[in-house]
Amino acid sequence: MIKAIIFDLDGTLVDSMSLWRRVDEDFLTIRGIKVPPDLFDNLPDGNSFIQTAQYFKDRFDLPESVDEIMKIWTAMVETYYSSRIYLKLGARELLLNLKKANYKLGLGTSNSLNLARRSLIFNDVWHLFDAVVTGDMQVRGKPHPDIYYKCAQELVVLPQSCLVVEDTEAGIRAAKTAGMAAIAIYDEDSVKQHHSILHLADAFVMDYKELRSELIKRSVMI
Repeated sequence: MIKAIIFDLDGTLVDSMSLWRRVDEDFLTIRGIKVPPDLFDNLPDGNSFIQTAQYFKDRFDLPESVDEIMKIWTAMVETYYSSRIYLKLGARELLLNLKKANYKLGLGTSNSLNLARRSLIFNDVWHLFDAVVTGDMQVRGKPHPDIYYKCAQELVVLPQSCLVVEDTEAGIRAAKTAGMAAIAIYDEDSVKQHHSILHLADAFVMDYKELRSELIKRSVMI
């Protein structure tokens, strides 16, 4: 029986992945570093905010500390998360319906707590979440299961009673490794991973209308 639904943020709840691609390119270009085509192909330890900053520092031999890199990235996108990045169509309605039906809601994101809070307050859904676990906490990033394990613990729900909604292969792997059901939702930035996502996920949906139908099939009462 599903008792909790845990959502990823970027690419799942909000349309923000293209913003991060621009930030990464600008960050490196300003430093005179050519953006390699395989920039994110082989993150060694996970994709949390902290781990990605460490990866950039190590790969490009940056003089800034990991903390400084994270602060620079945050400064580059704060305005967008606070006022310009919107929920995907139908996401808010689904969150409200799940909350009314007494399901616990979790957020499990590789992004920072600051940016996640800004984004969801701007979109008027922050108050709906019962637990929030972010990539600047001391957890290994996806595809490791730590973020989702911790979210289930904070929701006081067993992993097998959780269902995760994700848009990336790493996120789906993290959810499945945590022993949770995982529904993949389409995001343009993850098209190259489509074959792997289809293989790993319990179901794939194009949008929140299809997600609602898929949840109903799984006896989620909304």
